[in-house]
Amino acid sequence: MQQPIDPQEIPPGCPAHENVRLYGPTFGADPDGHYEHLRSFGMSAPVDIAPDVEVELVTSYDAALYVLQNPTSFVRDSRRWNALNEGRVPADSPALPMMSHRPNALFSDGAAHARLRQAVTDSLATVNELQLVRQTQQSADYLISRFSSEPRGHAELMSEYAQPLPLLVFSDLFGCPPEIGDRVIAGISGIFEGTPGADEVLGRALTELIAIKRRRPAADLTTRLMEHPAQLSDEEVLHQLVTLLSGGTAPLTATIGSSSALYLGEEWQSGLPVEDAVSQSLWNFAPIANYAAHYPVHDVELGGRTLRANDPVLISFAAANTDPKLTEHRRQLSAKAHLAFGAGPHACPAKDPAYMIAVTAVETLLNRLPDIEMRVPFKTLAWAPSPWSRSLVTLPVRFTPRSQPSSAAGPAHAESGSAPQQASAVGQPSGSQTSQAQSSAAPHKGGLFSRFLAWTRGE
Repeated sequence: MQQPIDPQEIPPGCPAHENVRLYGPTFGADPDGHYEHLRSFGMSAPVDIAPDVEVELVTSYDAALYVLQNPTSFVRDSRRWNALNEGRVPADSPALPMMSHRPNALFSDGAAHARLRQAVTDSLATVNELQLVRQTQQSADYLISRFSSEPRGHAELMSEYAQPLPLLVFSDLFGCPPEIGDRVIAGISGIFEGTPGADEVLGRALTELIAIKRRRPAADLTTRLMEHPAQLSDEEVLHQLVTLLSGGTAPLTATIGSSSALYLGEEWQSGLPVEDAVSQSLWNFAPIANYAAHYPVHDVELGGRTLRANDPVLISFAAANTDPKLTEHRRQLSAKAHLAFGAGPHACPAKDPAYMIAVTAVETLLNRLPDIEMRVPFKTLAWAPSPWSRSLVTLPVRFTPRSQPSSAAGPAHAESGSAPQQASAVGQPSGSQTSQAQSSAAPHKGGLFSRFLAWTRGE
């Protein structure tokens, strides 16, 4: 990565005037170097978040707080987006699933936002913390049992643990039937990865889930959201579920992976609690790296740059959290002063459950496999090239195989002696499982969630 330069010293017409690309392998190989360069522009900088999609990216911690906490000047309704309204955003752009308007709390303002957010926060408030910890431990036990009893004595934690664990926890919390849970997680993951058609996959799955809950209400978050006094329409319920599910899967996968790697890394001080590793991960590797598009209602001067009305302004939570101006103050700040969960009226309403799941997932892994260690140095781990999330590509570990994996709820022998099933995408079975799923009447029958439920029942 080249050294930061003064943008004012670049001759007009020079290729250096082109926006920094915040996507692709070059960005993925050195995201921190890109953020360092962008800081040479000031508190914010023009970037391409996807091909032919220009946004202003806020990299300063103070400026990020100013935007996040100033809803009178910066609104979230992306129907204001100049370039989109003028036809300058490609119809197949991977930025559209992340930035285009949905009738949910993320993209609403004022009274509309308050109504939708209240329904979400009230529904989340019904989650029992002890039950959530038990669900996470049980899901972790199942996943660990799948790879820890193999004689190989090694695993790839991202695909075998960090990715499927949120699926199991949230499929239970949200009352997803197994086959719908598989498709929901595949759609969410695809949106974060920019996979074409992922938005449609997610929408169809959630539409089916809502129809099921209309016929058969249950004690789950989906039903509580549908029965809330705000009287959300089915479309509104669907889009609140998109917000809840996306906030509970890909970002949690990233946090569990980076927190585990940080704790197991050669630079971590032995004996420090897991909570410290999770907090440092949220500070240094914000799981949602660049997001939260805001639209100025009028031209705004910010650090010497003009933010034009109705042009998207994104927050780089990753860059803001690692702002060099915070270095001397980090020790005085609260451990929760990071912006990984946002701030202001649109701050993540599920930050406490998310933090609890991440801590429990890492603690359970360490308790079940006490001699687990990484097979490569922390600094050599590769990060996904997505501009939206900061997630490890792989996390290879080794440990002493367990001959009798135990479980809080299922039999130790449930999956012993069978090779762990690798997933080609999160929640999608591969190999013989794919054949079984395709030959059944319902898609994904016999997938991850149904196998987990069978394991808990001792089948």
